[in-house]
Amino acid sequence: MMRCNRFRYLAPELLPEACSALSDLGAEAMLLAGGTDLVPNMKRRQQTPACVISLRNVAELRDASIDRDRIRLGAMTTLADLVARGDVRQRLGALFKAAAQVATPHLRNMGTLGGNLCLDTRCNYYDQGLEWRKAIDFCMKKDGEICWVAPGSPRCWAVSSTDTAPALLALGAEVEIVSRAGKRILPVQDLYRDDGIRYLTLEPGEILARVLIPVPASGEKSTYWKLRRRGSFDFPVLSVAAWVLRNPQGRVESARLVLGSVASRPRAAEAASRLVGGTLSEEEIEAAAEEAAALAKPLDNTDFSLGWRKKAARHLISGALRELRGDDPKLLGPLARRAAELVPA
Repeated sequence: MMRCNRFRYLAPELLPEACSALSDLGAEAMLLAGGTDLVPNMKRRQQTPACVISLRNVAELRDASIDRDRIRLGAMTTLADLVARGDVRQRLGALFKAAAQVATPHLRNMGTLGGNLCLDTRCNYYDQGLEWRKAIDFCMKKDGEICWVAPGSPRCWAVSSTDTAPALLALGAEVEIVSRAGKRILPVQDLYRDDGIRYLTLEPGEILARVLIPVPASGEKSTYWKLRRRGSFDFPVLSVAAWVLRNPQGRVESARLVLGSVASRPRAAEAASRLVGGTLSEEEIEAAAEEAAALAKPLDNTDFSLGWRKKAARHLISGALRELRGDDPKLLGPLARRAAELVPA
């Protein structure tokens, strides 16, 4: 049986108390949300904090509200509660599908929105037990000096495997960050850097408190497609979040495409601009998918063969766009059906 390292446990009830504890303890402390990522990592000695600060008792981090401009979701909102919200299902398709496909029902009951956004990056050489990693002399991300994905590289190539971040980036969402010094708001895309080790831009002592999503306008539609080996439980090997705003005549006024699990951060595709002014025709979709798929650079850091993952990217992107056009994903072939898997109504 794997056990966590010995640690001190704190459970503040107020957000300022949590910020103060995190600031005072510095690098020896880590935050605990649902624990579905941190606890297994502690058991594998990937992360070994001397102190764990639980956010479970901080009631304000579970608040949710909506006004004329924004939907506000507390970072401690569980993924199960998120999926159960009618406004998320009906108005935020990409976020609903992303949250609904995280892991299993049991893990969604514990896992949180903020925890999924801050999910540790993953890699074939990092996500192993202690003895396995010790046998290869560890890796750059933890206790070693070499990135075994690219041994000559000066950086870590572990991939971002969060489901909700690509969806929220496509939806134009922001996050509210709090600390002892106050709070700041930044776009979701600015929460990440393309570095497998230092993948978050949070400063020491900062806590992700809320997610702020623009209230969808008429004509907006979004979706999220996820590729994984098994139809449940697995992290994404490749994911696509797509969002379009169309006028009453069906022409695209604005569009966003975001790829997940292709780098150490979600990647927004400039190819989305190809769709603006068009009607999501076959030619427009294929051209955008071909260009956006170039962001999927094959590396030996996750599941499936390298070349196949890159080829699959184009099919997932084009399939997601066809769904936004109104096509039925069930009629787009086996790969589309698998990647666009829907939870029961």
